[in-house]
Amino acid sequence: MAIRSKIAILFLAVLTACAQVTPMEATLSSSGYTSSDLNCLSEALYFEARGTTYDGERAVGEVILNRASDSRFPASVCGVVDQRYNGSCQFSYRCDAIPNDQFNEPASLAKSRAIALELLVDRKEDITNGALFFHAASMAPGWFNTLSKRGRFGGNIFYR
Repeated sequence: MAIRSKIAILFLAVLTACAQVTPMEATLSSSGYTSSDLNCLSEALYFEARGTTYDGERAVGEVILNRASDSRFPASVCGVVDQRYNGSCQFSYRCDAIPNDQFNEPASLAKSRAIALELLVDRKEDITNGALFFHAASMAPGWFNTLSKRGRFGGNIFYR
């Protein structure tokens, strides 16, 4: 290995060791989740529920975690967020044709990340009662009417 490569690896190791990590993030791996899970969940909460209430964002996160625990869906947070069904994205922002969705609201992103971290590290009672689906309350329910309604949070209706 060339000396430059060794120096680069050492430099990255020092930067990583010096990075500030919150106590909750330090326990992330002990809860069985990864930083990728945190990033995917934060992103989904930001784009799917930004501007709603705390419970609205949390409920969207609950659906993602419920799906990851259900054998009918991918087994990881990122797998659920990235899932496509019949060519359509399960989460609309992934297929909205807006190139390179941007995090333009730092306060909203911080809120989404905090909620995601709380769900991954210290998940309490599921406020959606096991919901696996949701849609905006402003849209017609369509096939969702065949499911059991679990509640309404942050402008969305949740079903199982």
